[in-house]
Amino acid sequence: MLRRFLRTIHPIHRLRQALGRTKQASPWSSPAPIREELFGIHRLEEHARTLAVAQTVTPGPSRGRPLVTRVGENATALRQAYRSMQAAIDKGHAITPAAEWLIDNFHLVEMQVWDIRANLPTSYYRQLPKLASGPFMGYPRVFGMAWAFIAHTDSRFDPELLLRYACAYQQEQPLTIGELWALSITLRIVLIENLTRVARQIVRNRIAREQADALADRLLGTGEGSAEPISAVLACHEHITLSGAFVVQLIHRLRDQDPRVIPALTWLDQRLAAQDMAADAVVRDVHMRQGTSNVTMRNIITSLRLIAGTDWKDLFERMSLVDEELGSGPFRDMDFQTRTLYRSAIEELARGSDRTEIDIARHAVLAARQAQASLPAGGDQRSADPGYHLLAGGRRAFEAAVGFRLPWRAWPTQLNRTFGIGGYAVLVACTTAILLALPLSILATIGLGAAWLELLAALGAIPATDAAVAIANLALAFGLRATALPAMELRGGVPSHLSTLVVIPTLLTTRDAIAEQIEHLEIHYLASPEGDLHFALLTDWTDATSEHVESDEVLHAAATEGITRLNRKYGPAPGGARFSLLHRRRVWNTSEARWIGWERKRGKLHELNRLLRGATDTTFVDSGGTGQLLAAGIRYVITLDADTRLPRDTVRRLIGKMAHPLNRPSFDAATGRVVEGYAVLQPRVTPS
Repeated sequence: MLRRFLRTIHPIHRLRQALGRTKQASPWSSPAPIREELFGIHRLEEHARTLAVAQTVTPGPSRGRPLVTRVGENATALRQAYRSMQAAIDKGHAITPAAEWLIDNFHLVEMQVWDIRANLPTSYYRQLPKLASGPFMGYPRVFGMAWAFIAHTDSRFDPELLLRYACAYQQEQPLTIGELWALSITLRIVLIENLTRVARQIVRNRIAREQADALADRLLGTGEGSAEPISAVLACHEHITLSGAFVVQLIHRLRDQDPRVIPALTWLDQRLAAQDMAADAVVRDVHMRQGTSNVTMRNIITSLRLIAGTDWKDLFERMSLVDEELGSGPFRDMDFQTRTLYRSAIEELARGSDRTEIDIARHAVLAARQAQASLPAGGDQRSADPGYHLLAGGRRAFEAAVGFRLPWRAWPTQLNRTFGIGGYAVLVACTTAILLALPLSILATIGLGAAWLELLAALGAIPATDAAVAIANLALAFGLRATALPAMELRGGVPSHLSTLVVIPTLLTTRDAIAEQIEHLEIHYLASPEGDLHFALLTDWTDATSEHVESDEVLHAAATEGITRLNRKYGPAPGGARFSLLHRRRVWNTSEARWIGWERKRGKLHELNRLLRGATDTTFVDSGGTGQLLAAGIRYVITLDADTRLPRDTVRRLIGKMAHPLNRPSFDAATGRVVEGYAVLQPRVTPS
């Protein structure tokens, strides 16, 4: 037992010793590339757990030390290095493979720098937990975590490796939702920092080689000048520390040359001995460093590309402990935007209380289970979903249960929840009164009579109300955030219990118009998901002075033939015929003294709802079997105008939103209206 305990403590002790030794050192102070001992997966996981135990964070949100400033400095340094390397190429000088990597991919580096600046706003950065001690004190905890990952993988990004590293870290110290999202950005920040260090090293080495070439030219008399005395040439380098790149290039130029330069090589050996170095060792070291730099540069560029192409949504959810608490059932069946709504609510509740995000998620799931257990048979299932307590009607009780303290910035939302449309009316009335009172009080002070003031108040009430409505709408737009409705994702298509009918109300006018509507119906089908989805033309004949017109049967037959052809071409849906023709006969309208389809378009939709609910006394007529094949158990109806274009995936999204537990309508029989959820959704309609 003691031996196992010591094995656990020993790496933590070593890490704390290392942190203590570099307590005052800035992470930016070293020019060396970010490279430590290369770890395998198991050693990396062990290091992640050790790091999680050693890292402590400040108790609350703080501004900390900004990272964007360093990113800007690195961007400037990289731009200068790029120009320097490009200038060397223009002069015909040879460059290293690492320099070629940077030049060929500099556009990628600039794009990543821009993306970091755009996705790391101050408000978001402030919420990230900051380290309370160590060399990264004041920087986000996730930044120190990313730094260690890059250092021990030699800048090689692997999504699965990162996943195991993050999961191992969270075994000791859970990360917040914001930190998991910031992991992508902080990895890129560290990679850009490492890239800058390697680029600066490349530029320094190139300058050192150019200096060595210039010295060798003077000694050998190459170029336009003649050979200079060795003592005069070497005098300026007597008291300068010789860099490895300078030494290697000078040896390369002077060896196996004119015997007159042997004293220069002797001088070089003496200088290296004074620096406790040997020529052969320097050559090996420089070549090894150059090879390592080439590998590191390649890894950095490749990693930046991989990070840009990684599905971070999927990776985030695989790392998130909050998602794990919310479960793998209905929550996983929701679309990503809805899952983000749930997580955002959890973040907000955790920031406003003394609980962690995992605690909030756990309590929301528990509240949903308790509500499910207490529901009567056939009761409203909304409260059995965690989102009901995080986002909907159960939010206020849940806030009280977790000790949530409402921030002052959220008061418009809270007032809107409390007072609703009544609060909006009061706001407009008060604003109108203020707009009228200000000019009237000024006129009263200059002696205008009461009768005139009353007249001006009456005349100014309407424009003042209009201005008050505009002001109230503007204030609410700034104070209240619009949020998307939650939705189910329906990845496998439309299931049978959500069977949906897409209908186009139209008139049978001409054969060409009918063919066009049949084609539109086919296009709507092709743009829609798989599953139990049905399509129908909801038709009337045109108004007439008699119940039947000579062309009626011809037009009706053309529509029937088109629907039959589509059914033969695409086959049935799981619940029945894929395409249907729902046609109505004319009835006499006394007010218009004409034979028309009952109540025209509104009547079509009303009778369709009755037909789907089992009514047998509608005005629909037999359409050669296409109407009788209408599937049973239709849950939703999507109505499209004849000229509407349905964007791809719109049907699935509409059905998914209606199917979400929080959007299902709750009907109050006493008031005769829907009090929660939605019975009708009208999506945004835009011109083509």
